[in-house]
Formats: sequence, C-alpha cells, structure tokens
Amino acid sequence: MSWLKYSALAIAIGVSACSSSPTGRNQLLLFSDSDMSNLGAQSFEQMKHQQKVSKDQKINNYVQCVATAVTRQVPKQPSFNDWEVVVFESDQINAFALPGGKIGVYTGLLNVAKNQDQLATVIGHEIAHVLADHSNERLSQSQLANTGLQITSIALGASDYAQYRDATMAALGLGVQVGVLLPYGRTQESEADIVGLELMARAGFDPKQSIALWQNMAKASKGQQPPELLSTHPSHGTRIQDLSQTMQRLPAYSAQKPNCQS
Repeated sequence: MSWLKYSALAIAIGVSACSSSPTGRNQLLLFSDSDMSNLGAQSFEQMKHQQKVSKDQKINNYVQCVATAVTRQVPKQPSFNDWEVVVFESDQINAFALPGGKIGVYTGLLNVAKNQDQLATVIGHEIAHVLADHSNERLSQSQLANTGLQITSIALGASDYAQYRDATMAALGLGVQVGVLLPYGRTQESEADIVGLELMARAGFDPKQSIALWQNMAKASKGQQPPELLSTHPSHGTRIQDLSQTMQRLPAYSAQKPNCQS
C-alpha cells in the first residue's frame, strides 16, 4: 500500500474516531450515510429477486402496521425518506433491517412473536441496528482487515457492488446463501436490544412482552443455542436479564397502544 493510501486511511480513521453509538460507545465509521443507504438498497433489491415475497395481504398489513408504528418514533434520516417493509415466505425465525430504511420479516418469525408487542420488539431491535450504524461499523472493520483500500469502491457503483457483493452483504448482516442472516457481535446485539426496546415502548407497545418473546425464542431453539462464550449473540438468559434492567429505567410513555391485527 502506498504512503498516499496509508495517509487517506489515517485521515478517515481520525475523522471517524469521534463517532459514538446511541449508548455512547466509540465507533469507527469509514462510510457515509449515503454510501450505506445505497449498499442497503442494492442488497435489498437482490433479496427481493432471490427470495419468495409473501402475497398474503393480511400478514403484510399486520407487519406493516407494527413496523409503521415503530418507525414513526425514528427521527428523519438524512439519506432516505421512507421505510420499506417486505415480508418473505420462509420458515426462518428472523427479521432484518438494512441501511436505507429496508426492513425484511420472515413469516417463520410470526410463529414465535405471538402478538404485536413481541413483533415490535424484533422490528425495533433490527431498526436499532440501522440507527446505531452497526453495518457501517462492521464494514469499516472489514475494511481495516483487508490490505489496501479497494473495498471502499463497493460504495461507488453497481459494478463495484457486484465485485464485492459477498463482503458487502456480510457486513450488512446478510449471508451469501439466500435467506441466511449473519449475527452482529454481542456488544452490537445488546445495544440494539436497548435502543429497540425504547423505540417500541415509545410507539405504545408493551416492553414487558420482550421478555415473553425471548422466552419463546429459547423454546423455539430447543436447546440448540451454543454457550454464550462461543456465540456472538447474548444467551437468551442474559438477554432477558438485560431487558428487565432496561425496562426499569424506561419512563412512562404516553403513546396510544397500536391496534395491529394479526
């Protein structure tokens, strides 16, 4: 790597070192909001072409109702105006949100998130990943782990995106294999739990249902979750304990409880 590239990287790191997450944690962010939104939009379009999109109007209306209630609590974002919600037909018990305001929910999640409050817990959590710039943080860390600065070109156009698709989608939390979601680190997951819980509570949903959700998740995993030390996700027990502590600090919000019918 030439001294000029080293200098450019040093300047970028120096500028980004001042970035902080919503919980006050220092972050390294090398990419702009616009770059990340473009990457998120490109990845989302690819997923809509590769995965089966649900046409069930009742399910779509229900998920959209919950997502809209949560996103109304999100400040206007500089790089996009609207949140797009798509329901994918899959047994996978998961959901995701991408930079650029893209939200995906798998129908399998609705078998575990038993009511609107539990679904709002998951959607709030995924939106929190976007608000906390976790994809940018992960992509920036991948950038530093690579020799040279070539990976920055993924933000420049469609051809570059195709060249670096695998690295980009991994940083956004999406696996190369269709339908596979890659977990964030434990710190990022815990941070998204905290921010997401506040979002759903502000929207009028019951934060106590977040505990029930993760109890359902524990049952659905059938004991297959690895020990916390070996997993990037917090264990279900740790997650429940942290959420309980966060709930005690939440103020009483006055928002009217949504009425989203499943």
